[in-house]
Amino acid sequence: MELATLRELFVHELKDLYSAENMIIKALPKMAKAASSEELRSAFEEHLEQTTVHVERLQQIFENLNESPKGKTCKGMEALIEEGKELMEEDANPEVLDAGLIAAAQKVEHYEMAGYGCVRTYAELLGDQQAAAQLQETLDEEGQTDKKLTDLAETINVEANESQEESSEDGEEKAAGKRRRAAKR
Repeated sequence: MELATLRELFVHELKDLYSAENMIIKALPKMAKAASSEELRSAFEEHLEQTTVHVERLQQIFENLNESPKGKTCKGMEALIEEGKELMEEDANPEVLDAGLIAAAQKVEHYEMAGYGCVRTYAELLGDQQAAAQLQETLDEEGQTDKKLTDLAETINVEANESQEESSEDGEEKAAGKRRRAAKR
């Protein structure tokens, strides 16, 4: 595809975001199911509802542009979601998995914020104030989700660290017990 104008780039990037958002809609229920923290599960479920609205906004923008949202696969989001999927397949302590899920989700949020910031600016430059406002609304919501994930991480990461310390202490106790038994022989 030739990108000769800013409008063509705008549509191209909107298609990328549309693809990304639809991938996220498929991934979030799996992430919610994998989360052991009720607050994290709830955050993923809330973001799923929000993401559905993001797709609807994008569809409205495409309609106003007389363009189809189809035809592009977001390779960046595909890779980020694959990383999250691999994480969920690991044999992980529940608190550690939750910390990893937050990290995976924040990578997704930051990718989206970068994309929405760019297309919002393109819309402004192209004089499409309605699209710019809709894209800014989504950008704001993505930022709020990122902040919520950061707030959750402040608790969950501590729990993951504490569970690691407990696991290390258990391992040390087992090793000491083995040494004691070996010394008695």
